[in-house]
Amino acid sequence: MKSLKINTILNMIKTCSNIIFPLITFPYISRVLMTENVGKVNFGDSYVSYFSLIASLGITTYAIRECAKVRDNREKLEETASQIFSINLCTTGLAYVLLFLSLIIFRRLDVYRNLIMIQSVVIIFTTLGADWLNSAMEDFKYITIRSIIFQIISMILMFTFVKSTSDYMKYAAISVLSTSGYNILNIVYRKKYCDIQFTLNIPWKKHMIPILLLFVMTLSQTIFNSSDITMLGFFKGDYAVGIYSTATKMEKIISNVVSSIVFVLIPRLSYMFEAEDYNKINMLLRKVLLTFITIGLPCYVGATILAKESILIIAGKGYIEGALTLQILLISFLFSLVGGSFLGNVVLLPSGNEKKFMIICCISTIFNIIANAFIIPLFGANGAAATTAASSFIIFILLIISIDKRIHIDRILQIFIAPIVGSVLMMLYCFVVKYNISNLWIKTVVCVIGGVVIYGIIQILLKNELVLEMTDKILMKYGRK
Repeated sequence: MKSLKINTILNMIKTCSNIIFPLITFPYISRVLMTENVGKVNFGDSYVSYFSLIASLGITTYAIRECAKVRDNREKLEETASQIFSINLCTTGLAYVLLFLSLIIFRRLDVYRNLIMIQSVVIIFTTLGADWLNSAMEDFKYITIRSIIFQIISMILMFTFVKSTSDYMKYAAISVLSTSGYNILNIVYRKKYCDIQFTLNIPWKKHMIPILLLFVMTLSQTIFNSSDITMLGFFKGDYAVGIYSTATKMEKIISNVVSSIVFVLIPRLSYMFEAEDYNKINMLLRKVLLTFITIGLPCYVGATILAKESILIIAGKGYIEGALTLQILLISFLFSLVGGSFLGNVVLLPSGNEKKFMIICCISTIFNIIANAFIIPLFGANGAAATTAASSFIIFILLIISIDKRIHIDRILQIFIAPIVGSVLMMLYCFVVKYNISNLWIKTVVCVIGGVVIYGIIQILLKNELVLEMTDKILMKYGRK
């Protein structure tokens, strides 16, 4: 069995590349395309995401979980993977039929038609690639290297071909290559694990019930994430979408750091829950929660304090209205650390409790849509961010109430002490720096470097288990012979 720590490091490298490359390209793209064209591209992404969801039908999470259970038996793996892949091809065909019909029926989408068609290529790429098999086999080395290569290619193409505001179509096409082009390689690479073939010999009842439950859950999450942009587009126009989508991109940069850990854990935890070894499960969950809080809390504090500076550096003055929007969205990220990310994705899904998580997600999504209908016309992007934060809080509360009693994390309060103290001191330091330094770049760099140092020292002094373990390993490798 592959090392969970190595897999986590590999997936975090991949996530960091997903952060670094947008940090390099987005400042250029946002200034070249300008706010309205950025808004058009993000509106198209948001619209296509609904049909991507129909195509995926909750299959990705289900496939990772089910293939992980039989990964030691090539024959069963091939049978399971082929059945799930065949279901995915059917749902992809349905998604494209519905997409084409919607473009014919809704005339308001005429101006976005060509853009949406380009962005919809990601649907077929994702299905044919069946990347869930690589995740189930915990092949994060391949996933990481492949993703970085395609990001480098896409970055070069962006700087080469996106030169003016009219090039937003080219930007959309290159973005598709960056996010899903690598799936073409998967068709050949996955043969090392099994031969996936189309089959009609599918036990539909066995697969479709959990897939549909995950679909409803994923649908509610997609609507939760996309309804803000869609409703902003209809109520407030492309400019508001540009402001809001810029803030959400920056919030997702931080949340992706946490989600990189989640995707490594799903196959391993699915394997453990199948064996019902709750002693090992609870020990692993404690380490996971400690990692989430140790990494996530200072990210929240730092990004909130430096929201304005981050917007100015990454997007430019034209997006400065998004600073407050970003700060509100980060509240949603804070609740999701323990809520959706940990209790939902790390605890409920691997344990097979997708129905429970689905109901919770549906409740929060219904609240989010209703609240958006009233709040967005009044407060625009900031209102959309506020409803997202409120919805994340609802998920957080409902998940705490619904957790299996066999899940027990020892000394849970001890997990939070060092990160909270370190984050508070880091926040005070950054306030002093911001008050005394006026230069944008200097105060940002001083805040980040000094904040990281202060936070790290506090973690060591207050004996954060995760930091001490990492420190001991470094000392043993390099300082002690």
